Amino acid sequence: MKENNRGTVVVVGAGIAGLASAYYLVRDGWDVKILEKNTLDNNCSYGNAGMIVPSHFTPLAAPGIVAQGIKWMFNSKSPFYVRPSLNPRMINWGLKFLKHANRSHVEQHATAIRDLNLYSSRLYDELAQEEGVDFELKQNGILMMYKSKEMQHEEIELAHRAQDLGLDVDILEGNAVQELEPNLKLDVLGAILYRCDGKLYPPKLMRQLIQYLKAAGVAFFEETEVNKFITAGNKVKEAISSKGSFQADAFVLTGGAYLPQLTSKLHVNTPLMPGKGYSFMYQPEENTLNHAALLLEARVAVTPMNGQIRFSGTMELGPANDKIYENRVRGIVESIPKYYPELKVDYPSEKIWYGYRPCSPDGLPYLGRLKKFDNVLVAGGGGMMGLSLGPAYGKVVADLLAGQKIESEIAGFRPDRFD
Repeated sequence: MKENNRGTVVVVGAGIAGLASAYYLVRDGWDVKILEKNTLDNNCSYGNAGMIVPSHFTPLAAPGIVAQGIKWMFNSKSPFYVRPSLNPRMINWGLKFLKHANRSHVEQHATAIRDLNLYSSRLYDELAQEEGVDFELKQNGILMMYKSKEMQHEEIELAHRAQDLGLDVDILEGNAVQELEPNLKLDVLGAILYRCDGKLYPPKLMRQLIQYLKAAGVAFFEETEVNKFITAGNKVKEAISSKGSFQADAFVLTGGAYLPQLTSKLHVNTPLMPGKGYSFMYQPEENTLNHAALLLEARVAVTPMNGQIRFSGTMELGPANDKIYENRVRGIVESIPKYYPELKVDYPSEKIWYGYRPCSPDGLPYLGRLKKFDNVLVAGGGGMMGLSLGPAYGKVVADLLAGQKIESEIAGFRPDRFD
């Protein structure tokens, strides 16, 4: 680790993007302070599916999602739901989403999304080699499992596109999928195995990063909400928070689903909608699964971790609230035996976790330096790729502040592209 001599950086947000930014910054010689509006154990980086997904090279704003979303809206247990709202932010986001949900947009950005995810995956490999670090990283691929001919056709077409992009992908019939999971009966027509994908255990990752950063001298300020920035010319000089003011040479904004509230204080527009997702842990009688999987028709993620299985899913777009909509969770539970007929999973009445994915209207992350303020960087808006992109966010932030060459193309992810 380099001696701290570059200056001070304030990182706002202690999710994976904030912690990864702090990790690479402190290794690069910066004195780092992290401000978190909640507590360190209360954000979307803990309860997510734990998947590393170069396979997700198609933005959320993609052809077909609008028509499919309209069908799903009339089913309270469906995987995708937009809560009707006259909220101006919601309407504005929706109009932008409609504008970008086309094939041209997908083709334009697929390579950059793939590259950023692959870069992040390599950084996860390096992080896992750190002495004393173990967050259950397993780069053995993710199975995209389907039951219907219609889904099979769509996924094989997508798999061919992935192969054209150079990703390691196998198209499997049902019996070949079953061979990969010999301990548990499957009921699927087939699957795509994205060998380029991986998985980890998010709570271990987060706890170990926090432990590392504290040992490296990073100061954490919990329940500290930024209310205002003091600027001078093209620089931010100070962040005024609920617990005092913080001066710094540079600022990194990684506020997850609350990123728009942060950037708006600098008169920068980063439209996001919080996409609520639910997850719960299930304890099988024995370790039954070898691979993480996506149950495609149900849009449910299945991840073996910590000796258990995490089931997660739904994308519920709308203003944030603290309600757990039971039917959304029941939709997840009821889908499981359709793919794993031997798994008897009951409704997890007391162990339901929910969090908010920060979803941009064009499905692309916000990553880079602000035009208006050359000492402010933004890293976030990754939607369902947030954990997957974490290390890449952090390394890009550190390289930009150090004036180093960026190893992945980020021009299309400009944080002020909607201004």
